[in-house]
Amino acid sequence: MDLDLVSPGDVLATIAEQPPLVVSYTNSVTVSEVANTTLHWGGLPVMSEDEREAADMVGIASACLLNMGTVNQRVEERMVTAGRAASRQGVPVSFDPVGAGATPMRSRVADRIVDEVDISIVKGNYGEITALTGNDAEVRGVESVGEYTEIAETAIACARKVDAVVVASGEKDIIANQDAAYEVSAGHEMMGRFVGSGCMLGVTLATFLGGLGDPAALQAAINGTALFGIAGEGAAADGSWNGPASYKLAFLDRIGQLDANEAASLELTDRLELIAEA
Repeated sequence: MDLDLVSPGDVLATIAEQPPLVVSYTNSVTVSEVANTTLHWGGLPVMSEDEREAADMVGIASACLLNMGTVNQRVEERMVTAGRAASRQGVPVSFDPVGAGATPMRSRVADRIVDEVDISIVKGNYGEITALTGNDAEVRGVESVGEYTEIAETAIACARKVDAVVVASGEKDIIANQDAAYEVSAGHEMMGRFVGSGCMLGVTLATFLGGLGDPAALQAAINGTALFGIAGEGAAADGSWNGPASYKLAFLDRIGQLDANEAASLELTDRLELIAEA
């Protein structure tokens, strides 16, 4: 594999040394999960809702998350304003096009954000990523349904259209840039059993992006996705949970416990496979 990976230990050490301020424009369902995930990875979370402070808030941030999970007209304008401000000020953006492909309105909002904002990483499920390319996708509510046998090629196509690194989350997480797609083998089935894990991954990517910077967006995506999955595995092995709700808490705890010293022993090449090239 011709990919010089940054050590996950080095990534977490960088975040710990200079914690990135991550401003999140996220949905109302998972505000707490998003804020706590940022903090547990070592970042500094700030949540913003008032469009009037968007330019000032983004201007002092290391990264910006745009999540359209509970989008409406007011939220759309707020995210576009924040995204434009981030683009002007060189602040990298992680975009989560929640529900793109489910309704014409959500697809239109996602397309608008992609058109008007410089995106560094776009994270969505298989259906949302497919919808962003302009192809038909099966998205019911905010969940991807159906078969996506060519998701690696679709992720590359999406990366080219959006000019960003793409993380297509699903049974296997796929990470793509304009040249290649990689499959990440990490995670546990319980990660999909509670509401909010997708939002938590989106802000994980924003936090890693804020720590490493836009030129290292692919490294941020690979490390963030892999360590997120590894934390999910660790939570499942913990044995302290009894169901989805307690597993979520164990998962958050595990993210907070996974520090640079432990991460230094992880070898991501064992978790990463090149599965498609442009």
